[in-house]
Amino acid sequence: MPLKQLAAEAPLNRLFAQAISDGEFDDFEGRRIRQEVNGGQPGITIGFWAGRLRVIDGTWEATIRGSLAAFKTLAERRQDPDQLFFQRHLIIESDTELGLAPKKSVG
Repeated sequence: MPLKQLAAEAPLNRLFAQAISDGEFDDFEGRRIRQEVNGGQPGITIGFWAGRLRVIDGTWEATIRGSLAAFKTLAERRQDPDQLFFQRHLIIESDTELGLAPKKSVG
């Protein structure tokens, strides 16, 4: 787990620095979302605590699955996030409301 944390936390926090600064992740305090890339790649579970995105081990409340390109498009805000969901480029499982919330936050 520490290797995943080192490899993912810093880039995630840099990528979403403006959104975090703007308070767009505040509603996710203490929540856990799993992100999985299509093609059998291992996923990561992300939580938000004390103003930082954290890679964690353990259970999650929602899963967002999609291609690496879809996640990149979402993070870079190049396409309306709802389009990615409705075009099935992103699939949300379990707590759908929680899974939809980050899409709205970064969109």
